[in-house]
Amino acid sequence: MKKIIFLVLYLSVVNAIADVSKGKAVYSANCAMCHTVNGGQALGPDFNMVSYTRKKEDIMHYVKDPYSMYKKFGYSANAMPTLPLEDSEIKEVAAYIDSLQPFKKWMIKKKN
Repeated sequence: MKKIIFLVLYLSVVNAIADVSKGKAVYSANCAMCHTVNGGQALGPDFNMVSYTRKKEDIMHYVKDPYSMYKKFGYSANAMPTLPLEDSEIKEVAAYIDSLQPFKKWMIKKKN
């Protein structure tokens, strides 16, 4: 039983690493012209900050349909085009963005 649990965990980690590395390639080919990583000036927000403030699922929804999500993200207008990405590529680039910031702002418990 322990071997099965270990194998499942191992495969999950391997898949997550594969998604992140594939996502970096998707970022380079489709996002890097408008978004930086770890500082710099660009039209869109830096992906390190996006990772800090957004959940992976929200990133996936935004990439898939930015026109329906920009208000939820707090933007007054949308400059991001709908990219011709497959669902698997959207998942991969979201995994890459999510991996950039290990400590997430949204994880902080709010004091009452």
